[in-house]
Amino acid sequence: MIELLLVDDETYVTKSLEKTIPWYELGVKSVYQASSAFEALELLEENAIDIVVTDIAMPDMNGLELIREIGERWPNVKCLLLTGHSDFEYAKKAIQLQAFDYILKPVNDDEFMKSLTGAIEALKDEWEQVDKYQQLLYDRKSDFTVLRANFMVDLVLGRQLSVQTVKEKLDQYELPLAADASSILMLVQLGKQFSHLDYASASLMEFAVGNIAEETFAEHFRLWHCKAPHEYLLIIAQQKRDGLADGELTQELWKQRKTDLEQAAATLRSNVSSYLRGEISLVVSEWFSFPGDVPSAYRAALGKMFLAANEEFHGIYYLSDDVHGGQHSVKAIESLYKPPTINVLLESKRWSAAEEKMRDVFADLRRTRYSREHLYEVYLAFTNAFMYVTHRQGKYVSQIAELDIPFILDQTVALSPDRLEDWSLGALRKLEEELSGQEESGKSYLIKQVQEIVAANLSQDTSVKTIADRVFLHPVYLSKVFKAETGESLSEWIIGKKMERALFLLKSTNKKIYEITSELGYQNPQYFSKTFKKYVGLTPQEFREQ
Repeated sequence: MIELLLVDDETYVTKSLEKTIPWYELGVKSVYQASSAFEALELLEENAIDIVVTDIAMPDMNGLELIREIGERWPNVKCLLLTGHSDFEYAKKAIQLQAFDYILKPVNDDEFMKSLTGAIEALKDEWEQVDKYQQLLYDRKSDFTVLRANFMVDLVLGRQLSVQTVKEKLDQYELPLAADASSILMLVQLGKQFSHLDYASASLMEFAVGNIAEETFAEHFRLWHCKAPHEYLLIIAQQKRDGLADGELTQELWKQRKTDLEQAAATLRSNVSSYLRGEISLVVSEWFSFPGDVPSAYRAALGKMFLAANEEFHGIYYLSDDVHGGQHSVKAIESLYKPPTINVLLESKRWSAAEEKMRDVFADLRRTRYSREHLYEVYLAFTNAFMYVTHRQGKYVSQIAELDIPFILDQTVALSPDRLEDWSLGALRKLEEELSGQEESGKSYLIKQVQEIVAANLSQDTSVKTIADRVFLHPVYLSKVFKAETGESLSEWIIGKKMERALFLLKSTNKKIYEITSELGYQNPQYFSKTFKKYVGLTPQEFREQ
């Protein structure tokens, strides 16, 4: 609602307006009155006035001087001049001072309301523009998160970007790093205290850790933190000692930089423990040239983080201290692929055996030197098996509560053996609950699904192969199921549906036959006509003419 101020040394004018104008209907909430420009300025200082209606001829400070003062101090306030002077010079001066309108006395209520309505509409337009601008700023900041994340992925995966492009992106995304500067890369993993968090909550926690890192490193380093492609928090830091390349650093400066980094990293872990009540682990790369050496630094840090998955690693690991190069022997997870495989057990609905199989795999993991990479291997094997058996039952994973696609793609379940085992066994029980004894109902649902797909896509390719691809089944198997459930060939049923649609269009519309041909997905009008005659006994033209 609008706040309005009436200013006139002849108080009967303001009182008359205050009583005769239907302010509330115009959208005016409050009407203030002042008998001088100085009193008006006091009211403007004390209240959020939107519109000022002022007389010109007033003692001490006239209306023109008042709106000049308002324009300087409250530029968003709309001013209307109310005066008995019809001299053009007054109107010209009012225009120069950007007064919204100029009204002559004696005041005509209709004219006054017309001018006031214009001022109110102008204000609302300005407010709307301000709101849009603020929303754009907010959206821009929100987009930065996505843009920065995509930029980080490009860098760590080695996409070739020119130095100029990198500089432009750093500037556009308001990132504090400099191209061709010596940098350090840190991977951060949340500790067990955070293992219960879902993906969104874990991401928020990582963002909080990143903000703490910015404050902790601020004295000596510039920082960029972002979500890494492999579910870690990634931090790139550059020393604030500008102008010196690594080759120009003295031995004393090298030692000081190492000390500053180690102190900041240790303080970061301590601050996270204090503020977020949890531990974090860090792998710190060697110094490298940004952005060219980001991929190699990331791979080295990621490899160490993967290998540390089965160790009680709750600290800071500096790759510069790894004199052995991080080489370890790698073992395969034999129990995962030993017959019968998890796919076979699920397909045959041997649920107890499938659970025993899963428990054997996790016991094998705990007995051997596994890495994060092994956890991913198990995660992908079980995920693929769940999706395979679900599709064989004529369902999508997304149609099973608590087993939808976002849950399947939540790779945070592969952060630890315990979490992955809980997820795998939980998903197995859910599948058993949904799919046991459901084969017949699954086939019925499959038929319904096929019918819906055909009905919605009559104008497109609706061949048996296309439909089979949509429901993740072999065309021969789908045809067998459809025939067994409906007693009708799937291909013949599809043609029948198209012919039913053709009959309706020929009866109910003036569409030309070639248009109907195209609408039903036929490329050749002659073939359509031949098929129609076989189905109806008449050509399309004969049917329309009868």
